[in-house]
Amino acid sequence: MGRLLWRGLLSLLALVFLLQLWFFAHVLWWKVFDPSTTAFMRAGMARLQQTRPDAELRYRWVDYERISVHLKRAVVAAEDSRFVQHSGFDWDGIEYAARKNLEKGRFAAGGSTISQQLAKNLFLSPSRNPMRKAQEAVITVMIEQTWSKRRILEVYLNVIEWGNGIHGAEAAARRYFGTSAAAVGRDQAALLAAMIPNPRHYEHNLSSRALLKRKATIAARMHLVSVPK
Repeated sequence: MGRLLWRGLLSLLALVFLLQLWFFAHVLWWKVFDPSTTAFMRAGMARLQQTRPDAELRYRWVDYERISVHLKRAVVAAEDSRFVQHSGFDWDGIEYAARKNLEKGRFAAGGSTISQQLAKNLFLSPSRNPMRKAQEAVITVMIEQTWSKRRILEVYLNVIEWGNGIHGAEAAARRYFGTSAAAVGRDQAALLAAMIPNPRHYEHNLSSRALLKRKATIAARMHLVSVPK
């Protein structure tokens, strides 16, 4: 019985190790080559096709230099103001989020960095269970140790969700402003950044008081953050 249990444990460890190798191989590949799909995109496609079998995602990759600096600043100001300083985890932000959640008695703040969000977006599900969070942390370390901050922000801005079936800065700029990611202005950038926590809701509620308040806060902070050149 003990030998069977030991073999089962070794088999489980081997599977976990192989899974980490699979993740790491993809991280290395995407350091050079642009992702054509992500876990969140596949989930979004499945959700859309439940009601529209012929549905397609709106997604078009654009290189870093073809994304408005206003949008880069707005997203960093909104999601991860210490992005260029930390190594994947903002411990001050995590502590603040934990304190806020305890005060409210519910999950009110996440504290996830752009690197953590990207790890989840590329490979995982939106669930908050401890195993998923642990895997997210491992992938975050892989990304931070092998990619530049510029590459992390470039991929993030190209794959995150900005509405139902809308992924990336170019698709978002076309959807909401009829322009390119390169031409997004300061106020437009602040609005897009404000949408990130709940993009499918805000897609049809652009005049929401909560959204406009968050937009104003982001716009006021944009000049305070640094972004990769």
